[in-house]
Amino acid sequence: MSGSSGRSGGRKLIVAGGGIPGLTLALALARAHGPALAVAVHDPALPAGAGRHRGRAYAVAAGGRRMLGALGIWDRLGAAAEPITEMVISDSRLADPVRPVFLSFGLGEPTEVQDGAPFAHMVEAEPLAAALLDACREAGVAFVARGLARTRVVGDRVQAIAPDGAAETANLVVAADGARSRLREAAGIGWVGWSYPQSGIVATIGHDRPHGGRAYEHFLPSGPFAVLPLADGGALGHRSSIVWTERSRDVPALLGGEADEVLGEIERRFTPELGRLRLEAGPHAYPLAFGIARSFRGPRLALLGDAAHVIHPIAGQGLNLGLADAAALAEAVTGALRLGLDPGSETVLRDYERARRFDTLAMGAATDGLNRLFSNDALPLRLARDLGLGLVDRMPGLKRFFIGEAAASRGAQPRLLRGERL
Repeated sequence: MSGSSGRSGGRKLIVAGGGIPGLTLALALARAHGPALAVAVHDPALPAGAGRHRGRAYAVAAGGRRMLGALGIWDRLGAAAEPITEMVISDSRLADPVRPVFLSFGLGEPTEVQDGAPFAHMVEAEPLAAALLDACREAGVAFVARGLARTRVVGDRVQAIAPDGAAETANLVVAADGARSRLREAAGIGWVGWSYPQSGIVATIGHDRPHGGRAYEHFLPSGPFAVLPLADGGALGHRSSIVWTERSRDVPALLGGEADEVLGEIERRFTPELGRLRLEAGPHAYPLAFGIARSFRGPRLALLGDAAHVIHPIAGQGLNLGLADAAALAEAVTGALRLGLDPGSETVLRDYERARRFDTLAMGAATDGLNRLFSNDALPLRLARDLGLGLVDRMPGLKRFFIGEAAASRGAQPRLLRGERL
């Protein structure tokens, strides 16, 4: 790596981390500014970075879909994006013979947002990451297969320094290097959070009956078990993704057996409506935690995605928060560049943090509260939450409100989340 300021001799931005939010930001800025802004992505897993996403899938909310559409990514996904047209929420113990449905969003009910599209689509991470990588290359984004360890401000520039001491100069560095961000720690930005006594388990399940776009979320005492519709395929013709929250102490016993034993545990929790099951990918388990950076910025440094915040997957909003970060930061940087101002200035970074911090705190608090409310077997709480779900089910206005929140379609939004180009 060199100390040059970029291919154009002008402005440069470096993204540390080739995950989906980081790639989305890089693409948005490269498309908006062309040669006027050199954009580079540094990640030791590149150029084969898409492989890290194998077996994972995300619920992309309407705002994220509009953003990916404005960037030309959504059309590339084609049939890989499966709309969620119905949602069924139930609450019971694992051994209960009946799973009463307390809340549903069905066909003919408010499952759409203002542009007439479903409030969310399920998208597998691998094709999404591959589409972003291809589009970034076409837009002129540079890729460096090396991580970054720290930054150092020198005058009106910042040096991005690799573990071996090599440095590259830019106007702004974006830390999109995950929850254990080396750049965040090196900058001395504090982290507030805690671990849950739970693990998340993800897998792709084949089944021989069509899901019809229906998603299931079944609340169990150990945590939610979600069945989310994927595009058709696989040996049995139809597929779904599961996001299974389980007590961490029980995970080795649940996943440590033979494949048929693991599938048996999944079948105990899975909906019987989809027929015969087959394990297509996974399962993979990972520890769950909540965390938020004390600041989303440092000197010529912005935190993005998991480097800024980690939330419980109970509402499936982790990726959507990262995409909203990318939209807000791209808009702040673009505003400065079009006025001939410094894209790494304190003003730009303060505007970015102001745009994202409240929404992040609100979503983090909501998911933490939902997990504490539903991941237990206390009878008073069970009665209260089931009563609450039943009331929402009978009030169309509240349903529309919750759909709008889940779709990220309320309040002031960056242009990209509205489907507008920068």
